[in-house]
Amino acid sequence: MIVTLSGLPGSGKTSVARELIARYGFTMISAGEQFRKFAQERGMSLEEFGALAQKDSSIDIAIDQRQKELAVKFDMSLVEGRLAGRTIDADLKVWLKTALGVRAERVAKREGISVQRAREETVARELSEATRYKDFYNIDQNDWSCYDLIIDTRLWDAKGVADIISTAIDGLKKNGA
Repeated sequence: MIVTLSGLPGSGKTSVARELIARYGFTMISAGEQFRKFAQERGMSLEEFGALAQKDSSIDIAIDQRQKELAVKFDMSLVEGRLAGRTIDADLKVWLKTALGVRAERVAKREGISVQRAREETVARELSEATRYKDFYNIDQNDWSCYDLIIDTRLWDAKGVADIISTAIDGLKKNGA
């Protein structure tokens, strides 16, 4: 089974993924980790690397291709990334959403920075990504029609969101997916 977990920075993808991995034994495949790793290898901030990726489509294409290759190698794959639901042939495609203020607070806590800085960096990153996705793939990040399940993560903690997704996964497994 392949499940994709997508959403903007701070939407809860990693926290929810941990819950689902603990429940089902998924192998985690993360675009964000790869993106951060590439930025770090080049000695660049996420904003700087995002600006580079905006000019060089090979970065996003390499991440997407790697995710596709890995997803089919495992019996239970959880593919996390903003484009995963659009680029991976999955049994279940989930989009996690929440307000910018909530996401900025989560990013600030995770990164150990101020909420204001987290908000500014998150907005810059999202703008860069939205531009790249539109230019390289003709994807509108505000069109969620490809997703099977959309959850507002401000309403539940990671366990609660995982409970909702688990209900969907269990239903699919019951029906032979």
